[in-house]
Amino acid sequence: MPDFSLENDARTEGFSTIAGVDEAGRGPWCGPVVAGAAILDPATLPDDLLKGLDDSKKLKAEKREALLERLKDHAIIGIGQASVEEIDQMNILAATLLAMKRAVEDLGQPIDLALIDGNKTPDLTCQARAVVKGDGKSLSIAAASIVAKVTRDKVMEKLGQEYPGYGWEKNAGYGTKEHQAALAEYGVTPHHRRSFAPIRKLLEGV
Repeated sequence: MPDFSLENDARTEGFSTIAGVDEAGRGPWCGPVVAGAAILDPATLPDDLLKGLDDSKKLKAEKREALLERLKDHAIIGIGQASVEEIDQMNILAATLLAMKRAVEDLGQPIDLALIDGNKTPDLTCQARAVVKGDGKSLSIAAASIVAKVTRDKVMEKLGQEYPGYGWEKNAGYGTKEHQAALAEYGVTPHHRRSFAPIRKLLEGV
């Protein structure tokens, strides 16, 4: 389970305001990539969040949504997105780092250190540390992962209503059988990532 070990170690080094940062939506074939950022105060974090926060992928949707509502009251959170157009222009990694940068900026206050899930860090005005599988280690990153996942799921639910048949409200844009069948029947939408191989091949008729 994630804890405050990384944050506490950073504070002993002199870092004061620390944010966790994570993303959702690198792998799907459509929709934006979304990043979340979260600043938690260990002294005031309620017990249910202390024990309930975890890697968003390990939590059921209802639990994630309930935790996000609690985080809105007990944390400072930021959200950033990179659009399908930006993903296609710059590649998914660069777009993910851009979304992370926007999430940190959306916090609305300066921070001293960003703990970034993964092995790459965005270009920030503060120091940043990459933490591989950080959403299972750091409570701040776990909180950010929930912010990102719930936010993106809601975006995909809305797009799923606008483009019925693709199942985005359930598959979040991943290449499931339902999604593939809809692509074969209805074709590529403006929200598909044309730089991704399965979509590019469809457009090229391969």
